[in-house]
Amino acid sequence: MSQNLNQVPAKKGFSKNYWTVILMEFFERGSYYGVMSVLSVYLVLSTTEGGLGFSKESVGVIKSTITPLLYFLPILSGAIADRYGYRKTLFFAFAVMSTGYFLTSQMTSYTPVFLSLIFMAVGAGFFKPIISGTIARETNESNSSLGFGIYYWSINMGAFLVPLLLIPYLKSFSWTYIFLMAGFGTGWLLLVNFFIYKEPARPKTGKSVGQVLADAVLVLKDYRFILMIIIYSGFWILYFQMFDSVLWFLKEKIDTTPVNGAINSMLSLFIDKPNWHFDAEHVTVVNALTIICLQLVISKIVNKFKALPTMIFGIGLGTMGIAMLAISSNVWVFIFGLFIFSLGEMTAHPKFISYVGLIAPPDKKALYLGYSFLYGVIGSGVGGILGATLYVSLVEKQNNGFAFWGIFVLIGIATMIGLLLFNKFLAPRKS
Repeated sequence: MSQNLNQVPAKKGFSKNYWTVILMEFFERGSYYGVMSVLSVYLVLSTTEGGLGFSKESVGVIKSTITPLLYFLPILSGAIADRYGYRKTLFFAFAVMSTGYFLTSQMTSYTPVFLSLIFMAVGAGFFKPIISGTIARETNESNSSLGFGIYYWSINMGAFLVPLLLIPYLKSFSWTYIFLMAGFGTGWLLLVNFFIYKEPARPKTGKSVGQVLADAVLVLKDYRFILMIIIYSGFWILYFQMFDSVLWFLKEKIDTTPVNGAINSMLSLFIDKPNWHFDAEHVTVVNALTIICLQLVISKIVNKFKALPTMIFGIGLGTMGIAMLAISSNVWVFIFGLFIFSLGEMTAHPKFISYVGLIAPPDKKALYLGYSFLYGVIGSGVGGILGATLYVSLVEKQNNGFAFWGIFVLIGIATMIGLLLFNKFLAPRKS
């Protein structure tokens, strides 16, 4: 019954509703990554420099709270949206999210900032499944691949353009303008939701939150699946350093003069006396630009290889990227390390999603794919506190960046070994 209800007539183009949610995704992700590209720097920067002066350990607690929320809430909010409506859920998401950004711009003490960021995370967590759910209902077999391809591009275009163009300009006036930008960038989407977005056709009998929690028990009983998620989460402990310790390391330990000189020399061909400099927000820019340029190429190359070995290879690339931060503080090595890490992410993660789809029971594929996001809950929950604690202990107090990054290299290696052992002894075998 639901299949007939959600069926979309085959056609080459996309509906107005499809392009509406692509617009929403671009502005929401641009706002989110714009903030996240500098949040950990702003929170620890001294008050005389325009920051809030929090300790890195306390920022680690914030990040180990809000990011897991972002990855866990879609499991519940998807069920809420199916039951009560996508538009109603989007109104809630945009209202709470934009309020969280605005309140963060106004708060200066730890607890109010923490609570404001939780508001933001709750809104973003409710927003996430609505867009992919709408796209699934507004596309069909003839255009679904292209539709989701554009969707992923819109995410990375937001993550690329906003940190590259807006963040340096806004923070030159005040760091708080970044949060005001994000509040406006998500708040105006309330109008788009009210005037343009249309409720897509969907089943009338969506799962209740209670049923979703009951499903969780079924998934948690699959010890092989949960063990694989826990092992794979090791890679995401590395990934979430890109929004915390990597930014601190860049600001405090990397001399960016060579890159600044090279870029300004090129810009001088077009403008007088350029003053561009490589800063924290450009870590996100490097990652997003790499994905924009190479994701299709990488996906085509790895398509012919088995999922689990490809995941292990991708994690190996990511670990190599982190290792480059350990062996040199040269800014060009730093950027190349970010590039290699991004290649690893592009190689490993799509294959992880594919692998979950392959090993899930035929009648529970959607359920398993939903709970596969637990890798983000575990990776960010551990990564935020671990990264901040080790950074203060090893980098700040002992000036030992090699030991700091070496620990994360060991985590990457342990993840690879864990998946190799899983593949040998526990991975499901096809008859």
